[in-house]
Amino acid sequence: MDRRYQVFVSSTYQDLREERLKVIEYLLKLECIPAGMELFPAADDDSWTLIKSVIEDCDYYIVIVAGRYGSVNPTTRKSFTQMEYEYAIELGKPTIALIHSNPGSLPSNKTEQSALLDSFRADLKSKHCRYWADRAELVEAVFTGVQNLKSAVKSMP
Repeated sequence: MDRRYQVFVSSTYQDLREERLKVIEYLLKLECIPAGMELFPAADDDSWTLIKSVIEDCDYYIVIVAGRYGSVNPTTRKSFTQMEYEYAIELGKPTIALIHSNPGSLPSNKTEQSALLDSFRADLKSKHCRYWADRAELVEAVFTGVQNLKSAVKSMP
């Protein structure tokens, strides 16, 4: 039996609920074990400790960014999504960044004007990322990204 990889899925929640469900569904089809904020609220320092431990236990990390920055930690002044991403990078986790290609096309209740979001998107774009415009493109990017990560692991001596 092939190894099952645990994948942390990070994003803002309310605006990307349906997209997250599709990604989690597809990860299960890829025989991966999804993990993410559905398991716990990103609300306080105790939650942050738990989130970090789950990221540590994961093999891969996926961040999905569209038109919102998300809940901001009052201490760091960063969103929990950005904090999760930075922590995964700090740990050296193989990471897949998926950025909405045209957030201006999203409904107004799924977007916000935010310099912090612009900065976070720019940081993600400075590294390897994939763009998506709809759920089909998002799922395709997850499939390709996870398959590439699995192939890279299999080809390692």
